[in-house]
Amino acid sequence: MALPQVSIIGRPNVGKSSIFNWLAGRRLAIVDDMAGVTRDRMTFMLEEDGRYFEIVDTGGIGINDVDHLDEEIETQIEIGIQGADLLMFVVDVRDGKVALDEKVTRRLRGLDKPVLIVANKCDGDNWELEANDFFSLGFGKPVCCSAKNNRHKKALIAAIVKRLPTQAEVDKRETRRPEMKFALVGRRNVGKSTFVNSLVQSERMIVSEVAGTTRDSVDVRFELDGKTMVAIDTPGLRRGKSVRTDIDWYGTHRAHRTIRHADVILMMFDSSKRISKVDRQLCSYIEAAYKPVIFVVNKWDLMAEHMVTERWADYIHDNFSTLWNAPIAFVTGKTGQNCKRLMNHAQMLYKQSRARVGTPQLNRIVKEALIKHPPPMASNKKRPKIYYAAQIGIEPPTIMLKCNNPEAFSKTYRRYLLGVLRDSLEFGEVPIRMVLEKRSSSDPHESIEESLR
Repeated sequence: MALPQVSIIGRPNVGKSSIFNWLAGRRLAIVDDMAGVTRDRMTFMLEEDGRYFEIVDTGGIGINDVDHLDEEIETQIEIGIQGADLLMFVVDVRDGKVALDEKVTRRLRGLDKPVLIVANKCDGDNWELEANDFFSLGFGKPVCCSAKNNRHKKALIAAIVKRLPTQAEVDKRETRRPEMKFALVGRRNVGKSTFVNSLVQSERMIVSEVAGTTRDSVDVRFELDGKTMVAIDTPGLRRGKSVRTDIDWYGTHRAHRTIRHADVILMMFDSSKRISKVDRQLCSYIEAAYKPVIFVVNKWDLMAEHMVTERWADYIHDNFSTLWNAPIAFVTGKTGQNCKRLMNHAQMLYKQSRARVGTPQLNRIVKEALIKHPPPMASNKKRPKIYYAAQIGIEPPTIMLKCNNPEAFSKTYRRYLLGVLRDSLEFGEVPIRMVLEKRSSSDPHESIEESLR
């Protein structure tokens, strides 16, 4: 990830999800006294003193899941640990140090990652004295807090920011990304595996199959024109009412997980079949995850004599109007027709998702957009202002707009600004995450429109 990640780790029921919601300032993760409620990871972006980072909620280490999803939960925890720049080890001061805390300690001790130990449920000074018992775990003095009673939130955030890697370290890490990972998703029998097999056999140099993190996924690493890529084949999905077995349920869960972890998504359709509810659900998930996507119409050799590409393209745009910027490819996986061209385009989207734009250029674009079409007056009869813009992340390109009143910008006007950014920057075919944030006291007081006068 482009932004530093802080993963919240610990045994069940120490308050990890409560801390996640508390830091995020909203109820995002489900909080319940029953162990094992958190299964999948959840992320949220925070900002403190100009540093942007993501917090990641994970499941409890050592849980025996009632639905026998231990393997799934463990995989999510491991991804959260390995992808973190800082591990926030949460303990429960009221329970004291227990055997599972020692188990978590042994797991974290061998990692080359900073660990911040956080003693939750310190609802008073007497409990903060009890927190000293966790000093023996070997991660330094615990940061005491209480998510439930809103105690020491600023101290916790300050401790997090202090331990984050520098921006130079983050930028250096970004340059070390070795390859593009693309996922093939879609209904059953749309030709995903055939496409992968045809692609790997086409002008390959190195091919190795590596077992994926799940039983029914395979990561296929290969080289095409000297570029290393990883194709992630996912199980075909069925309609909800057709999901009758655990294997079907796991297939849906794993396809969603693969979407979140891939760099580019190839959303595949069978040219001889109509778009289904499953297709729409998958595309909604792809859009919510801000993932670059290419609509791939496969088996085109069966339809080329009966239909022109424009009709299928219009059909896709009519069904997925919010993804109008996504490119469309027509391929025949069985013969490899247009497959190499498709992968070249996927590489282009991958580069777009990792591109950065300079702050001066970005501010010029936003200034011109505000002058051409000023934001409507707010309910208080005052026009909302934007003070400056900056790119704060990649994958997806994340643009932050500092303003006086984020709520005063309507959804329509936000779409207008997003459209201007898409048309003016080299992010034309990938999702852009735009964040409107209230100006702090240290930010400039002159809006960027006023600075032109």
